[in-house]
Amino acid sequence: MSTVTIGTIISVLFLFFLVLGMPIGACMGLFGILGYAAMGSPGAALNLMVNDMFTSFASYNMSTVVMFCWMGFIAYRSGIGDKLFELAYRCLGHLPGGLCIAAEAACAMFGAVCGSAPATVATIGSIAFPEMKKYGYNDSLRTACVAAGGGLGILIPPSMTAIIYGITTGVSIGKLFIAGISAGILLMLFYMAAIYLQVKFNPALAPRSRKFTWSERKASLGGGLVETIIIFVLSIGGLSVGFFTPTEGGAIGCFLMLALVIIRKKLSRPNFLASLKDTAEATGMIMWILGCATLFSRMITISNIPQAVSQLIENLDAPPGVVILTVLFVYLVAGCFIDAIPMITITVPIFYPIVTGIGYDPIWYGVVTTLTVCMGMITPPVGAGAFVARGVAPDVPLQTIFKGIWPFLLAMFLCLTLVTVFPQIVLFLVN
Repeated sequence: MSTVTIGTIISVLFLFFLVLGMPIGACMGLFGILGYAAMGSPGAALNLMVNDMFTSFASYNMSTVVMFCWMGFIAYRSGIGDKLFELAYRCLGHLPGGLCIAAEAACAMFGAVCGSAPATVATIGSIAFPEMKKYGYNDSLRTACVAAGGGLGILIPPSMTAIIYGITTGVSIGKLFIAGISAGILLMLFYMAAIYLQVKFNPALAPRSRKFTWSERKASLGGGLVETIIIFVLSIGGLSVGFFTPTEGGAIGCFLMLALVIIRKKLSRPNFLASLKDTAEATGMIMWILGCATLFSRMITISNIPQAVSQLIENLDAPPGVVILTVLFVYLVAGCFIDAIPMITITVPIFYPIVTGIGYDPIWYGVVTTLTVCMGMITPPVGAGAFVARGVAPDVPLQTIFKGIWPFLLAMFLCLTLVTVFPQIVLFLVN
């Protein structure tokens, strides 16, 4: 059999076992080794496993993941999310659907120091859900808005998805961070518009709260919130203008965040230890998936599947727009079943050379990929964001959460369409 045939058979078996529930990392590693052994030799496959796994774990770029993960978990464990929501609530709570709009703003602000969608949903949801319930907000609206808002955590820098994409492709992580700023702000505004229009047409969904005075809004800036904003500007801003690398930016942000919460006595010893445990678990999971994905990507590469797909597209003479729409459709469908990081590690080695080969900008493609993955995170039947929201609000059935997701999916689709048609939306800051 040809290498393309062997690679295709291995890929089908990989998808079959993935559907059966086999852990994504183990599944990629196992079938990457089997495919390499079938196309080469068992000895070569074992040598590949040792070398590639060590190279992945020892990569200097992996320290970027550790630093930004820890910064996010420090913010999560120290209660900074409470202050972020309070500020957003006092500024936006008087609008139609104000608490939900405030939750989206808080998700964006927390995403700017966290970079994790589940952590963003869990943090903002645990604060916002009780308040929304107290004011009589519709269950479907209040849970769906935060589930969708988690996507802002992986779009607005620091973004774990952008870091993984950058490590996988070699694209500048700093430029990916910069490109994610405008896309994240645009998506947040679309979310807010979706909430505003829903409540405007059906006021029973969300009773309005009182309007806070400017002095009350100013008072909510205390408790370390201003310092948190400064930390974000220093770490991401310094990275953006080239003062330091992504790893250095993460280290500086992490150190400043830790110093802030210690000085203000916001982080107890148990919560400090919990932040270390959370970081170890998250980075261990990411490193394991990346290491196994390297094996699977190597198998895909030597099978010549990307070249065969590229040749097929070339023979079809399809316009570039049709190609990119097909790729995005695959991401959207697969995102319903696979989480963000595994999705990036599985698909990018296949699609990246195809997309860049027909002339698309790799930074733009990274942002578009992240946006599409965000859509998959809240799409039934396996929308991770909805499941996290269900865990924070156990009194709300999962089908109720999914029922409220559709306006936010439409907002995501409109945002994705604009970014796809007008790439300069995400590239003008980079340029």
